[in-house]
Formats: sequence, C-alpha cells, structure tokens
Amino acid sequence: MSAVLIDGTAVLGRHLKRIRHAPAIVVMTHTMPIAFLLFFGYVFGTALAMPGDDYRPYLVPGLLVATAANGIMTGMFTAAQDSHRGVMDRFRSMPMSRAAVPLGQAVADLLTTAVGLVPLMLVGLAMGWRIDGGAPAAVGAFGLLLLFRFATTWVGILLGLASRSEEAAGQLGSATFMLPLLSNAYIPTDGMPGWLRTVAEWNPISAVTTALRDLFGNAPVPEGAAWPVAHPVAGSLCWSLALLAVCVPLAVRRYAAPEG
Repeated sequence: MSAVLIDGTAVLGRHLKRIRHAPAIVVMTHTMPIAFLLFFGYVFGTALAMPGDDYRPYLVPGLLVATAANGIMTGMFTAAQDSHRGVMDRFRSMPMSRAAVPLGQAVADLLTTAVGLVPLMLVGLAMGWRIDGGAPAAVGAFGLLLLFRFATTWVGILLGLASRSEEAAGQLGSATFMLPLLSNAYIPTDGMPGWLRTVAEWNPISAVTTALRDLFGNAPVPEGAAWPVAHPVAGSLCWSLALLAVCVPLAVRRYAAPEG
C-alpha cells in the first residue's frame, strides 16, 4: 500500500504539471458548464413550466453533476493519449506499482475538478441558487459529488486504456455528452413517457442530482420515482461504489497487461 501511495503521488505530480502546461484545456473544460448554466437558465428556463427564478436553483445541482459525469470523457482521453503515445510503456518499464499510474491520474482529475467547480457555484449563486439545507448537508452533497467524479474518471480510464486510438477515445468521449440529457439533470422526469422515465431515473446522474437538490434544500425528492431517485443518497453511494468496484481492478489489470 505504501508503494502505491508513494508512486501514485509521483504520478499525481506529473499530471498536475501537465495540466499547468495546458491551461487552455482546463479553462475550456470548466467554462463550458458556466455557459450551459447561463444558456439553460435564461433561455430554456423561460420555456419550462417552472418560472426562471425557480428553474435556475433547480438547474445548478444538475450542472454540477453533469460536470462530474464528464470524468468519463476526460479520463478516457487522458488515458488513451498516454497509452497510444508510449507514456504508459515507459511507466511499465519502471519499478513502480501498477495501480499507481491510473490512481495518480484519477486523483489529479479529482483535485482539478474540485477547484474548477468553484466558478460554476459562484455563478450559480449570482443567478439565485442558494444552499438552504445547512452546512453538514452541504458538506455531504459535495462529498457525494466528488465521489461520483472519482468513479466516472475510473470508468473513463478503463475505456481509454481499452481504446484502439486517441481518435476513437475522443469520439466515444464526446458521445457521453448525451448522458445528462437522459436524466433529471436539466428537467424533471415526471413528464416523460413511462419507459423513458425509467431509463432516466436509473441513470446514475439522476440519483446524484436528486441527492444534491435534496441536501442543498433546492427541491424535494420526487414521489413515485425509481429506487435510486426515491432514495437518492443511498442510490448515489451505491452507484459510485459499484462503478469503483468494477472499474478500478479492471483498469489496473488493463494497464498492467495491455496486450490482454
């Protein structure tokens, strides 16, 4: 375990330096959610049944979770880039823990995301979003959000290591943009057709979004929803831990034996 932590810290430092030398990518990644917040909040909000003043506080938690779900895309692209440019091969030739390399990438992404969420929340506060659920509940909400980001990053790392090329990883990563649209991140699910509502409510994004809205005091838990949404905190934990339990060992195994 100590070797994993020591080697993982070294890889973490490498990824943080990499991010520092490519600030344009970081800025673009973290300004897009703000652009979506402004667009959805002031354009789509006027077309929905709920007034704009009610929709914007409803929207902010959804965009926070959508940003966390983007860990699939960033994790996939970064892992694929390192894999197909020979960086992973150089790491494999070194006497270091096999788990350290994907772990360092995942932790670096988590730290960057935690910092990058601050501007989005500040814009949300300026638009009328408030944290009304109390400090302990808010801390729990942020914990769930970061845990979900950590889990989705491991999903992306696994897919990136399994990808055939950087281009394929980029195309598949772009397709993950659809995931928040098939959830309650932007609109309530109670107006959807029955089959589509079931799909949306079993989307992990819906459970985490509902948990954040409930913990922040922005919206109550909807009645008659599927189990992950009806029990959003438990559903969020179950989804995040299940993704980690599946993807972490598979990603480490894939990194250690890429030819398999």
